Amino acid sequence: MSQKILQVNFKMKITGVQYKQTYEPAAGTLAAVPGLVWKVWIVNDQEHEAGGIYLFDSEASMKAFMGGEIVASVMANSDLSDFSVKTFDIIEDLSAVTRGPVK
Repeated sequence: MSQKILQVNFKMKITGVQYKQTYEPAAGTLAAVPGLVWKVWIVNDQEHEAGGIYLFDSEASMKAFMGGEIVASVMANSDLSDFSVKTFDIIEDLSAVTRGPVK
């Protein structure tokens, strides 16, 4: 089983503060997603962009998340648009050298 990275970016029609307030209640729900090791929330107010970097324990858990209700509700939010969703494998030995928070 190989860990997977999910990178999601999108444009916002709201401020970073409003985004944080809107999605703060969802952090606990996300923390309980099966197979999610961690998520880093990202925001760039100047460019009206936000998103996240996720580490999943397997491709299966990442795909289950991507096809689930949480992602569907975020993508249906009219304050968010222009989604970019990318998945990546991890180069574990090089990440270990640079203290990447993976296995």
